Amino acid sequence: MKTALSFVILPFMVSICFAATPQKPKAVDYLDWARGVVWYQIFPERFCNGDTVNDPTVEEVPEAKMNPEWQVHPWTSDWYKLQSWEGKYSNDFYDLSNVFARRYGGDLIGVIEKLNYLADLGIDAIYFNPVFEAESLHKYDTGCYHHIDDNFGLDSAGDKKRLAEANENEDPETWIWTRADSTFLNLIKEAHKRHIRIVIDGVFNHSGRAFFAFKDILKNGEASKYKNWYDIVSWDDPVTPENEFDYKGWWNVKTLPEFAEDKNGLVHGPREYIFAITKRWMDPNGDGDPDDGIDGWRLDVANEVAPPFWREWYRYVKSINPSALLVSEIWDDASEWITDKRMDNTMNYLFAYAVVDFFIDQKTAISGYEFADRLKQIQKLYAGDTIYLLWNLIDSHDTDRMASMIVNPDHNFDRDNSPRSNPDYNVCKPNYFQRQIQRQIIAFQMTFIGSPVIYYGDEAGMWGADDPDDRKPMVWPDMEYDIEKSHPLLDHIRLPDSVHFDRNLFNYYKSLIKMRHENPVFKEGDFEILENAVDTCCFGFSRSTKNQQGLFLFNRDFKQRTIQLTGEQLKFKKYQNIFGKEKIIRKEISSIAVPAKGYKIFLSE
Repeated sequence: MKTALSFVILPFMVSICFAATPQKPKAVDYLDWARGVVWYQIFPERFCNGDTVNDPTVEEVPEAKMNPEWQVHPWTSDWYKLQSWEGKYSNDFYDLSNVFARRYGGDLIGVIEKLNYLADLGIDAIYFNPVFEAESLHKYDTGCYHHIDDNFGLDSAGDKKRLAEANENEDPETWIWTRADSTFLNLIKEAHKRHIRIVIDGVFNHSGRAFFAFKDILKNGEASKYKNWYDIVSWDDPVTPENEFDYKGWWNVKTLPEFAEDKNGLVHGPREYIFAITKRWMDPNGDGDPDDGIDGWRLDVANEVAPPFWREWYRYVKSINPSALLVSEIWDDASEWITDKRMDNTMNYLFAYAVVDFFIDQKTAISGYEFADRLKQIQKLYAGDTIYLLWNLIDSHDTDRMASMIVNPDHNFDRDNSPRSNPDYNVCKPNYFQRQIQRQIIAFQMTFIGSPVIYYGDEAGMWGADDPDDRKPMVWPDMEYDIEKSHPLLDHIRLPDSVHFDRNLFNYYKSLIKMRHENPVFKEGDFEILENAVDTCCFGFSRSTKNQQGLFLFNRDFKQRTIQLTGEQLKFKKYQNIFGKEKIIRKEISSIAVPAKGYKIFLSE
């Protein structure tokens, strides 16, 4: 965006000339679009299968290559039930090789088909888990950063043939555009038509073994021209019968070889390659106008790449598109990353920890006082405009789902949250009471300062333990799903749970998002804790702009509580309960009854 200076031209000359001082143009807030918007996270392989022709084949699934009977998994099947082509249970638990070998066929064609669903829900932006070519279901083992996974596009077989003939390398001049690439660019276009922004996962710490540079190392060993691209521990000695070749894998996972680093981060080679693919997806046609590209990046394991790389990359991204949003995956304090100009904001796990500890936990629950202190600490860490950009998430592809967190309270966040690590973990569907807690949490998430993030399917009523159970296929209203009655542990039984799209819960999410959109106080309002509305089980806060104030009162107790507000806390004369007829008239003391496990929201009239 350019700001033009306006000059006043006098229609006549005077004998005395005055030197005019032009008014300094107002600074452009390039990230204003991201302040307080509602995000929706999509795990592409499990969102919607828009085209079965591009479904993965057995040859494309590493875990299934030894099983010729392997098939694409039925989308609507009982999650824990093993299909006829899957292996048997082992070690008193369902064999994870079965689950990680599953493919459900989700693709970007399906996402395009569901953009109207997302627009109806009211979301403003999508965060995609990795979309680049990769062998695994999760795509964090990148096989190629400059192409979208062919199983996500329109012509997977044709794309394989095109790439085999293209003879590409690290030089962008050799790169072609596949049908899958074009599908992704069309998704961006269609999303932008609906005023929905797109941010994708950038996994720059490691690649997969199928990445062209690593494949060349596997083929040519120390003679490979890419030998310096990776953190090689030892090379094979051709004189010995053993293969001594070894390399560093992310967290010692050998399917994720780590790129080599020096004090400045990624070394030359992968460094230039990452910069090249950054430009490719941010300005696909190379005309200098980034409108046809992505709107930002979420950076996986950002803290495992040295800061100098991120500073340089940050400047490069902003040179392409000053409005691009850069989000770090940091599980604790990320404030230094922002002040140091490495990132614009972060996944706000500090928010998630606090919410779970206050609203979900029971025996180990924190008080309203400690909850307030936690939120004040977030305010202190992310001062100024940054706090409005923070991704306020509860769950993600890395945790159990929010609904299952509620069914399983009193666990450390992302610890012992799966039958794999905790045989007592309850895999069942939330009951009515537990859904009420979910509704209370969403009301808080949608009213707190920052940008709420919805993990796909939470609004549809989905539940699930930690990975892989948090990555079940999306529940759609036009599909009929099998009853979930299987249990992953051989000596456990469960009550059957119906699986269906929860229309009432969807409408609830939709109504709260609509409330955000219709009231600027949720996007722009200052945040202030109402200290006298805080006790062991209650918490209250206000959001204020010059023209509006919102009052937000929460009670996590099992019984109704009364919260008192003083006249000094009310900036306007009258307030209306947005979900009822109750009003507040400013006076010395106002007493408000807040229902058990409930909340009340008042907006000034």
